[in-house]
Amino acid sequence: MTVRFAPTKVRRTRQHNTWQQDTIMQELSECEDFVSAQDLHRRLSEGGSGIGLSTVYRQLNALADAGRIDAIQLSGQQVFRICMDGRHHHHLVCEACGNTVEIEPPEQWLRQIAEQHGYSAITHTIEIFGLCPECRSTMSDEDQAAYCNPRH
Repeated sequence: MTVRFAPTKVRRTRQHNTWQQDTIMQELSECEDFVSAQDLHRRLSEGGSGIGLSTVYRQLNALADAGRIDAIQLSGQQVFRICMDGRHHHHLVCEACGNTVEIEPPEQWLRQIAEQHGYSAITHTIEIFGLCPECRSTMSDEDQAAYCNPRH
């Protein structure tokens, strides 16, 4: 009996470092803040790269899945940046300007909550959104209140 694997299945399980990934990682390394796939594609195009938008999306998602870059939702779109130190962390994100601070994960609290409810082998994703001091100092109370609407 001969067992064959579908090529697409094999491709998904392997992590190939391609010239597209290298180019995307190089461009991301020049971005201080999170950047959308569209903005990254625009930067690449302006730099003369021929990488298509669909390839940028695909590579960014592959890099995020591999833990090589951070990906969060900001203002309704997914944005990306290179992980600064590669350790497990979470983000405190300004909803107005996108400024982001890496914060320590509340692991002990999460384990305690899981144990109280009988859960084990938990995973989590935590992003905290608010307004940074700089944005708060330039906004009226009314404008700040507009950012305080709960998402869920």
